[in-house]
Amino acid sequence: MAIEEKIKSCAIVVTHKPDITALLKLLGQLNKETDFIVIDNSSPEIDRLSESITVYERSQKLLRLNNNQGLAKALNIGINFALENNSDYIFLFDQDSSLCDLFISRMIAAYTEANKFSKKEIAAVGPRIINPQTMRQTPFKVFNRLVFRTDRLYAASRMHFVADFLITSGTLLIAKHIGTIGSMKDNYFIDNIDLEWCFRAKSKGFDLIGTNEALLYHAIGERSPDPLVRAGIIAQHNPARTYYSSRNRVHLYGAAYSPIGWKLRDIVRFFIKVVWLLISSDDRKKYWQNIRSGIKDAKSLS
Repeated sequence: MAIEEKIKSCAIVVTHKPDITALLKLLGQLNKETDFIVIDNSSPEIDRLSESITVYERSQKLLRLNNNQGLAKALNIGINFALENNSDYIFLFDQDSSLCDLFISRMIAAYTEANKFSKKEIAAVGPRIINPQTMRQTPFKVFNRLVFRTDRLYAASRMHFVADFLITSGTLLIAKHIGTIGSMKDNYFIDNIDLEWCFRAKSKGFDLIGTNEALLYHAIGERSPDPLVRAGIIAQHNPARTYYSSRNRVHLYGAAYSPIGWKLRDIVRFFIKVVWLLISSDDRKKYWQNIRSGIKDAKSLS
């Protein structure tokens, strides 16, 4: 009688000055189902928190980076660790996300089921994202359509959806395809890393799917009374981070593999965001300096 090969998964949690309560809640949820590694981007207090992180049975490693090398670099370190340890499935998480029960098994089951309907290989699966501040669901988007652009059912499935983009946190990467698609773009540092990777995966002929089988509670951006932020039209970030979001999105505008539908819509949204920040923000000067520098430096990215 053949022995069934055990499926192996690994979760990557990237931290930077984490809220320890939220982080330990996430790690406790992961510990029930999967091995995980925590990669810290130079948090001053991480040594004090190390014992609380490594005490979990399925904690594989706490890797402390001496300086903040960015989200993309940290994710790549974790992905390489998972690949070296022969993981079949690799999960990516931000430090402040929270999971539904049986999140890992639900996500793997969603991939297995969706794969039965797929005419292409599936590169990644994303959970349904719910903003815990508003309980608003984030739709799964496609960009090269004028109508029915969100939550389009995937083939014959009733629980899975076509996606051109998956948010980093909660995403399941299928390990065997990473060699073909490539790793995260290190020099993006923090913003639009997920967009770039997803666009690259799609350009290489892979499918991305979203699923309702698993829920992830995660807030995108910072809290703000701004009506455009509350409506979900723009995400609120501090002026320093606006440099990266401006630089990276302008770089993506020039990428041949970026969907034309996304480029056209995002250029309009970017313009609205810039104008709104310059009109409404008390930090308008800092925002403008960082946006202008980001646009200028986009051409230096490879």
